[in-house]
Amino acid sequence: MGAPTTPATTGTPPRPIPGVPPANRALTRPRRRLVAAAAALVALAALGAGSLLDLRTPAPKPVDAPADEFSAGRAYEDVQVIAARSHVAGSQANEQVRAHLEQQLRGLGLETEVQDTVAPEAGQLSGAAGGATVARIRNVVARLPGTDSTGRVFLVAHYDSVQTGPGGNDDAAGTSAILEVARALTTGSRPRNDIVFVLTDAEEACLCGASAFAASHPLAADGGVVLNLEARGSTGPVIMFETSRNNAKLVDIFGRAAPHPVGTSFAVEIYRALPNDTDFTAFLDEKFVGLNSAYIDGGAIYHTPLDTPDAVDRGSLQQHGDNALGLAREFGGIDLTDLRSGHDATYFPVPGGLVRYPGWLTLPLALLAVAAVAALGWLVRRSGRASAGRLAAGFALALVPIAAGPVAAQLLWLAITTIRPGYAELLDPYRPIWYRLAVVALAVAILFTWYALTRRRIGPAALAVGGLAWLALFGVLLAVAVPGGAYLTTVPALAGAVGGLVALRTRQSGPWPVVAVTAAAAVGVVILLPTVVLLFPALGMAMGGVAALVAVLLGLVALPVVDLLHPQAGGQRGMLALRARRLAVLPAGAAAVATVVLAGVGLAVDRFDAAHPVPTHLMYAMDAGTGQARWLSHESDPQPWTDGYVDGVTDVSDDYPGLGGGELRAGPAQAANLPAPKLEVLADASAGGERTLRLRLTPQRVARIATVHVDTSTATVLRAEVAGRSVPVEPRDGKWGFGLVVHAPPTEGIEVTLTVRPIAGQVALRAMDASDGLDGLPGFRPRPPAVGVVGSHSSEMLAVARTYQF
Repeated sequence: MGAPTTPATTGTPPRPIPGVPPANRALTRPRRRLVAAAAALVALAALGAGSLLDLRTPAPKPVDAPADEFSAGRAYEDVQVIAARSHVAGSQANEQVRAHLEQQLRGLGLETEVQDTVAPEAGQLSGAAGGATVARIRNVVARLPGTDSTGRVFLVAHYDSVQTGPGGNDDAAGTSAILEVARALTTGSRPRNDIVFVLTDAEEACLCGASAFAASHPLAADGGVVLNLEARGSTGPVIMFETSRNNAKLVDIFGRAAPHPVGTSFAVEIYRALPNDTDFTAFLDEKFVGLNSAYIDGGAIYHTPLDTPDAVDRGSLQQHGDNALGLAREFGGIDLTDLRSGHDATYFPVPGGLVRYPGWLTLPLALLAVAAVAALGWLVRRSGRASAGRLAAGFALALVPIAAGPVAAQLLWLAITTIRPGYAELLDPYRPIWYRLAVVALAVAILFTWYALTRRRIGPAALAVGGLAWLALFGVLLAVAVPGGAYLTTVPALAGAVGGLVALRTRQSGPWPVVAVTAAAAVGVVILLPTVVLLFPALGMAMGGVAALVAVLLGLVALPVVDLLHPQAGGQRGMLALRARRLAVLPAGAAAVATVVLAGVGLAVDRFDAAHPVPTHLMYAMDAGTGQARWLSHESDPQPWTDGYVDGVTDVSDDYPGLGGGELRAGPAQAANLPAPKLEVLADASAGGERTLRLRLTPQRVARIATVHVDTSTATVLRAEVAGRSVPVEPRDGKWGFGLVVHAPPTEGIEVTLTVRPIAGQVALRAMDASDGLDGLPGFRPRPPAVGVVGSHSSEMLAVARTYQF
C-alpha cells in the first residue's frame, strides 16, 4: 500500500513513491543516525588526516648524517654559497657560483668540465617575445663512470638565478641537492651505469644551457634517463609533475625507488597542456626519458628578492635529495636499454605509496563506472527509493553545485583582490592557508545548501545517484580528452556505486549499509582530498575555482554520509517537518559562517609589510639617438608607488622591440648619461640580389641582454647566424619584423651575420641592451620597505636602444 500523504505546515509536500514510505528513500536508514553519522565522520576525518599527513616532507637530516645518506644540513651549506646574491647568467656573481660548483665536484674525484658555447635555437623552447634567442652559456658537467654501463643517468638542475633574486629555492636547492647526491654516490660502491651531473646555465633566460647540452654535448649523444630538480616556491612536498611519453616503466620505478613518492598522472596531463617550460623541456625527444620534480608551495616569493637561503624549507630539500638519490641508485643499477612502455600509466598518491595502473585501463574503467552507477540507479528505482523522474531530477540538479562551487570561489577571490589589489601580481598570497580554507568552506556551504533545499523533494537516494552519475560521466570525458586525470572521477564514482549497491543489498537496520557508503566515501577522500590540497599551490588562488570543483565532487561522493547529518528522509508532519528542515540547514549555515570568518582572518593576517612587501614592476627605457626616456610598468592597475612614475598606456614595440609587444603603463623620465650598444660592420658583401652583413654587437656597459632587430620595410631577412650558429628566421608582426635576443652577451661583443634582400637603399637595424638595477637613475626614488619587486624577468630592467643605418 502507498504511504498516506499529509500536508506540511508550509510548502508543497513531496510527491509519494508508491509502495515506499518517505523515510525509506535513502541508501541507508540506521536506527541511531547521530551515532552512525559521528562514527562515519570520525573515520573519514581520520583517513583524510592520514592522507594529508602522508604529503608531509620528511625531517631534514643533520650535517653528521651517515655518509651514504642524503643530508639536507650538508646540502644547505651549498645553498648558502650559491644563493648568497643574485647570479644571473653572464654575471660576475654567476662565475663565482660556477667556480664553487667545479671545486665541489672535482673535490669528489669526478671528471668535471665546463661546456662553454653559444646555445643554438634556444628561443624555440622559451618562446622569447623579442625574437630568436641565443645565449652564451657555461654548463658544469661531471661524470661518475659506471662499472658496466648500459646507458647514462643525468641529474639536472640549473645554477643561475633571476636578476630579481638570489634563487635560494629556484634553483640553488636543486643544484645543492645534486652536489649532495654526487657526494653520497661517490661514498659507496660505483653504480653499474654512468651518472652524469649537469648543472646548467641560463635556464631563467631561455633554457639555453639545457638546450646546448642536449643538442651538442658528447655525453648526451646517446640519450639516457633525465632526473630534473626544480622549485617554484619555498616549501611543500616535492611533486613529480612531468614525465616523458610512454612513462609506465618510469612511474613504476619512481613508485618503488623514491622514498617519498608524490605525483599524479593528472599533473602530468595538465603540465603538458600548459605553455610552461623547464630545463626538462630540452630533453623531451626520442633520445631521452625521464622525470621532472619540484616543490611548489610558497609561491609568493618565486623569482623575488625574498627567495633567499633562509626561505628554503629544509624538509622540502630533504625530500628532493632523498628521492633523487634513491632514483639515481635505482636507475644506476638497472638495464637502461628499454624504459619505454608503449603507454602512459595512471597513478596517484595514497598513504604509504603510489597507486598505479596501465593507461589502457582508463576508458574501460570509466565505462565500468558508468555501468555501475546505472545499475545502482536501476536498483534504487526497483527498490522504490526513487522513481525514474526523481532520478532524472537528481541528475539534473546535481549540476547546480558542480557549477556554483567554482563560480562562487572565483567571485570570492575577485572580492578579496578588490580589497587587496596587490594580490594580482602574486602567484599566491604570502600566507594563503586561510583563503584556501575559505574556498573549501564555501564549496561545502554551497553543497550543503543545495542538499538541504533538494533532499526532501527529490530524495537522498536520487540525489546520491545523480551526483555519482556526473562523476562517472566526467570520467568518460576525461578518459577521452585527459586520460591521466580520469581516475579523479572514475574511481570515486565506481567506489560510490559499489558502496550503494552493497548498502541496498544488506539489512537496512544493521551497520553494514553505513559501513558500505562510508567505505565508498573513503575512496573519494583518499583520491580527491590530496588533489584539493595540491591544486591550490599548483594553480594559485586566482584559479581556486578548480580546487572548489574538486571539493564539490568529493562532497557528491560522500552524499550518503552527509545524509546522516540530516533527520530521517521524510515522513514528518507539522512541527516535526519544520524542525527537520531547520536542522537540515545547520551544516550549510555553519559552513557559510566559516567562509566569511576564514576570508576575514586571511585579510587580517596576510597584510603587506616589510617582510611581505606588495609587488611592483618598473623598468626604464631610453633612446640614445633622440635622448628620450620613459618609465615603464607591466602593472595593469599600478600600485601607489608605481603610479608615481607612470600615467598613460602605450605600446613600445616600435621603439623597444627587444621588450616584446603589448601595451605598458608609461611615464616620462629624465635621460641618463648611458651609452647605447655599439653595432659595427665587419664585412659587407652583395651577390645575386642578396646582401650579407657581418656585424659585431657590443654592449658598452655590463648588460644581461643585447638585441638587434631589422626594419623589414628596408630589407627581408633570409638567413641569420649568431657566433657562427644558424638561428631560425621567423618574421614577427610590426615594424621590426626580425629580431635576435642574446642573453649573457660577452663583453667583447658577439658576431651576428645577416643575409638580407634589400628593399631600400639602407638597411635599418635597432640595437638595444639591458642591464639590471634602477638605483642612480635621475628621478628614481628607492622603494619603501613595504614595497617589493614582482617576480618578472623585466623587473628593474634598464634598457638603452639606438637605430643604425647601413
